[in-house]
Amino acid sequence: MRWLPILTTVRHYRRETATADAVAAAVVALMLIPQSLAYALLAGMPPEAGLIANIAPLVAYALLGTSSALAVGPAAVTSLMTGAAAGALHASGSPGYAWAVWWLALLAGLFSLLLGVLRLGALAQWLSHPVLHGFVAASAILIAASQLRHLLGVEAAGTVLPDLLPALVRALPDAHAPTLAFGLATLAALWLARRHAAALLRRAGWPAARAALAAKVAPVLVLAAATAASAWGDAAAHGVRVVGTVPAALPSWTWAPAEAWRWEMVQPLLLPALLLALVGFVESVSVGQSLAARRRERLDPDAELRALGAANVAAACSGGFPVTGGFARSVVNYEAGARTPLAGLWTAAALALAAWQLTPLLAPLPQAALAATIVVAVLGLVDAPAFARVWRYSRSDFTAMVLTLLLTLTAGVETGLAGGVLTSVALLLWRHSRPHIAVVGRVPGTEHFRNVRRHRVQTWPQVLSLRIDESLTFANARFLEDWIAAAVAAQPAVRHVVLQCSAVNDIDASALESLLTIEERLAAAGVTLHLSEVKGPVMDRLQRSELPQRLAGRIHLTHHQAVQALTDCPAQDVSGGAERTGE
Repeated sequence: MRWLPILTTVRHYRRETATADAVAAAVVALMLIPQSLAYALLAGMPPEAGLIANIAPLVAYALLGTSSALAVGPAAVTSLMTGAAAGALHASGSPGYAWAVWWLALLAGLFSLLLGVLRLGALAQWLSHPVLHGFVAASAILIAASQLRHLLGVEAAGTVLPDLLPALVRALPDAHAPTLAFGLATLAALWLARRHAAALLRRAGWPAARAALAAKVAPVLVLAAATAASAWGDAAAHGVRVVGTVPAALPSWTWAPAEAWRWEMVQPLLLPALLLALVGFVESVSVGQSLAARRRERLDPDAELRALGAANVAAACSGGFPVTGGFARSVVNYEAGARTPLAGLWTAAALALAAWQLTPLLAPLPQAALAATIVVAVLGLVDAPAFARVWRYSRSDFTAMVLTLLLTLTAGVETGLAGGVLTSVALLLWRHSRPHIAVVGRVPGTEHFRNVRRHRVQTWPQVLSLRIDESLTFANARFLEDWIAAAVAAQPAVRHVVLQCSAVNDIDASALESLLTIEERLAAAGVTLHLSEVKGPVMDRLQRSELPQRLAGRIHLTHHQAVQALTDCPAQDVSGGAERTGE
């Protein structure tokens, strides 16, 4: 049951649960039909591939997934990454492009499956929230910019802003007026529906939950109206590009031919596929955990990796493209009342019926209307206040955030994401290499020791009390050596140095050597080194080393005991000025 969660679901499945799942599936399928066509356009795939990319992945996720509300399928960011990676190697619409997309889905699925089997879901934590915010914001801007050519009815090539913007400016005089009219009208209608539909429905007497759900499905009505207007006015005859004939298609077994298995074709797709797997997992598990928390359910990240891996393999083998758990569709699935992952099976059935019977109705749909749908959807992903929040809280995280944004906009999605991750790791190592070390003194009348710069405390001239607020590793061992040497040199009266280790969770071999070096240097200067408040697991490791035997001082249970044992003269009051909270 751990590997096939659906067995637990089926055991407790009841008629009322099936009814709730079926109703939610109908609502979600209605929303996904136009959305899937739009994301297929973004990924550079035929329109029917967008519908197909929902069917088999939904079935695969229903078998292996642990979220009762997550809806798997094409998403804006992963579709952009797919189009950018495949488009860098082949022209959109060519056989090579189709097989590159097939490889991206298959490899992303295999990477996710491998990480899930090895229980490495924690690897996604390397994508910090600031980096992810910067990446998603940049991706949304790129997606919106890439759709402007469809809104204007012009040709403009490019996958990054330095290429896209000049091409759009040059093509602006050739903008097609009827296409632009369709695009702007759809943009306005979608924006109004997004901002005001729920409020209008509540004023009309609708319950708040039902009004919010209807507002999320409103874009379907907008696109239906655009399709009807296009058909009535014969927009295609006036030069407006429409979706055209969408073949009635169901998932079918798809496997790359022998010529697509050459290493030179696969090798450039390995990194993009890995990034697709990680970004898809982070987006999916973030949405899934948020929805699970509302129902007090538990989401298994490793099981989610396996489920997403199976979904992407299913997408590749059925003629789709890379998928993930989308935010909008999952929220709609949740609010529509989905109770179990089996709602995905009902949704897959509804989409299969639509792909088989309803595709002729989509032929007059203007591409400009689809582009408007994408623009409105992705601009909602830009969290502008997040940049201000991160700037106020952490300049280093803001640096990683902005660098990710700029790299993604100017160099591409893979470079931007990889650069953001590397920057975050580099900044983390830099911060770790310069740990906070505080000189501490005793709060009068207590046994508590606090930073002398922040609190009014008592100190003793012959004792230098230090608190190290970081684990000791190879990255900061030399910094500790130099800091203590400088502090002792500046205070000739010091005869004892006491390291308070309450915040030290680990001491690696390099740091152990540094402690021995510090002991030797202090002894040569007539100063004794002591440790206090060493945690049990750290002490267990130190007992296996030579430090306790070579240490001239002692390892004290508490810092107060250490200072009591070492002081024989009155304390000096030290004022930290205006007292501040914190350590």
